[in-house]
Amino acid sequence: MDGNNVHGLGGCPVNHGGNTSLDKPVTKWWPNALNLDILHQRGARTNPMDLNYDHRQAVKALDFDAVKADVQALMTESQDWWPADWGHYGGLMIRLAWHSAGSYRTQDGRGGGGAGNIRFAPLNSWPDNASLDKARRLLWPVKKKYGNALSWADLILLSGTIAYESMGLKTFGFGFGREDIWAPETDVYWGSEGEWLAPSENRYGDLDNASTLENPLSAVHMGLIYVNPEGVNGQPDPARTAMHVRETFARMAMNDEETAALTCGGHTVGKAHGGGAHDQIGAEPEGAGIEAQGFGWANPGHAGKAANAFTSGIEGAWSQHPTKWDMGYFDYLFNYEWELTKSSAGAWQWQPVDMPEDKKPVDASDPAVHRNPMMTDADMAMKVDPIYNEICQKFMADPEYFADCFGRAWFKLTHRDMGPKANYYGPDVPEEDLIWQDPIPAGDTSYDVTAVKAKIAESGLSASEMIATAWDSARTFRGSDKRGGANGARIRLAPQKDWAGNETERLAKVLGILEPIAAETGASVADVIVLAGNVGLEQAIKAAGFDMEVPFAAGRGDATDEMTDADSFDVLEPVADAFRNWQKDQYAVSAEEMMLDRAQLLGLTAQEMTVLLGGMRMLGTNYGGSKHGVFTDREGALTTDFFVNLTDMGNSWHHIDEDGTYEVRDRTSGEVKWTATSADLVFGSNSILRAYAEVYAQDDNHEKFVGDFVAAWTKVMNADRFDLVA
Repeated sequence: MDGNNVHGLGGCPVNHGGNTSLDKPVTKWWPNALNLDILHQRGARTNPMDLNYDHRQAVKALDFDAVKADVQALMTESQDWWPADWGHYGGLMIRLAWHSAGSYRTQDGRGGGGAGNIRFAPLNSWPDNASLDKARRLLWPVKKKYGNALSWADLILLSGTIAYESMGLKTFGFGFGREDIWAPETDVYWGSEGEWLAPSENRYGDLDNASTLENPLSAVHMGLIYVNPEGVNGQPDPARTAMHVRETFARMAMNDEETAALTCGGHTVGKAHGGGAHDQIGAEPEGAGIEAQGFGWANPGHAGKAANAFTSGIEGAWSQHPTKWDMGYFDYLFNYEWELTKSSAGAWQWQPVDMPEDKKPVDASDPAVHRNPMMTDADMAMKVDPIYNEICQKFMADPEYFADCFGRAWFKLTHRDMGPKANYYGPDVPEEDLIWQDPIPAGDTSYDVTAVKAKIAESGLSASEMIATAWDSARTFRGSDKRGGANGARIRLAPQKDWAGNETERLAKVLGILEPIAAETGASVADVIVLAGNVGLEQAIKAAGFDMEVPFAAGRGDATDEMTDADSFDVLEPVADAFRNWQKDQYAVSAEEMMLDRAQLLGLTAQEMTVLLGGMRMLGTNYGGSKHGVFTDREGALTTDFFVNLTDMGNSWHHIDEDGTYEVRDRTSGEVKWTATSADLVFGSNSILRAYAEVYAQDDNHEKFVGDFVAAWTKVMNADRFDLVA
């Protein structure tokens, strides 16, 4: 019988897999199709909150002290179904916070703990996150009590910070204000491997050269946060592991001292768990049965004892007092010899040679029994690598310095993707400005905006020069970690002033004219750059036959070289910008895919991306004055000609070059009318983008197009104006 016959016995009236399959319906059948889901993942349809819900306003009303007190109390209140090591949940909560924040990587700013993404696949089921499902459930009563104002993202990272405080560390601070997502992040590339913990060779050009790790990845295996604790590819070799520790932490924005502080401080408390064999542990949360209700990694040998828990397969504590912040980790690592062994679960680890029984930590469940401590290969790297060893010697000589270094590194780890301090709330936000927060002084708002616009209009700059400069200044914004953008005018500082994509000669010319205007009027250079873009845009709107003022919010500040960690801005350099029809080089990834990536980082919807790209073509802002995609004889006017001519059935389209160049010919005469790139023609070939293009090609939507372009333009110009949020 046909299983799709819903009228017959045994037939099923639902579309199997249609709503829950991870296969995208379009790309399943046509793998090369452009998948726009990256621009839709955070749409209102996934968010259960009311449309007028303002999380920042909600956070302000949160009883911060009460939340912290409840999390503090939770640390020592055990539950029968998941007993705490030594009666203290500190180690578990630190691991939860660490692994939530630790997925951050600098190359694209994605990952990290700023959105509570560890609640969803694939992170909730990574092998490295085994049993963190229990930690989140332990926090549920606190989340339930405080509701919307306390996001999961804040609570998860707060739990690790409070855990350290409860164990005796004076932490550096904490900022509330993270807002949760409500679905998996489909925009994050975690690697191409089709299996967990696949061999590292899959993501390295040369495994002996850690810097060849595939960008934008930072972890050495699919399903791990950092490095393999057993050694490179599971083969112990501390010196080799040290190279990979250095590279992966650098891609987390950590220098050598921060890396050593986090490694040593992270392992000062808590323990690793290898109570049981891998083949006895149940499926991860996403693979477990429905009756598991989101729990995974069922352990038949757990028997209600903390000492029998299973996570990595490595077993043991790193210090004698694992619920106390002290220098015990260093005492063990540097005052004893260590030899290679395997845990009862079969994992490589290091054990001390001839350690007296009374120096060993007690069992996590039975205080009458002492257990061998252990070290991972990454821990041994701190001893073997000369640079890490020197840093550790400095820590051991000055425990207060170690505590301060760790506190600062932990704060950076848990706040790196929150952006500037304007996004921080609560009584424990540090007063100190940290350079990795990309500080920007407040700008003046008292100057005469109209007068500044008049001076800009009289400056002799062309509309395209002004618009391109404002765009280049703003396009660096990354919503992933809230870095970049026009605020600060860092386009005039190293390294941005020298980026090829910023057309350095044009940039120098424009800045040479705008900076004196800023000095004369009291406006910041950042404001004047954006205002100049608006002036140019208003001129283009008028040339198209409309009269519309582009919204502007004064108050941007100007950063200085001293406020700018130039090296950390290297990763923000655009290697392609479809909006200006430019690529730095030819890449394996298509121009249109890179366009989606940039649009998503800018926070644009597919419709906003469409209107901006089509409008920018008409404004004459292509890189180097290129005419690709400029489907008009009215260049410089904000018309709908791009869309009108893209959808004109009197044209035919022809691929003429392997670098992705096309010709647009008159269908009757064969005359070449225009040239184009794939980033232009995708708006006619992709069915979704064509639907948007057709809206703007209609005779009745020219004014709508102008209004939509202005709204999208203003969104990009203000993307980093967190100070505008009440």
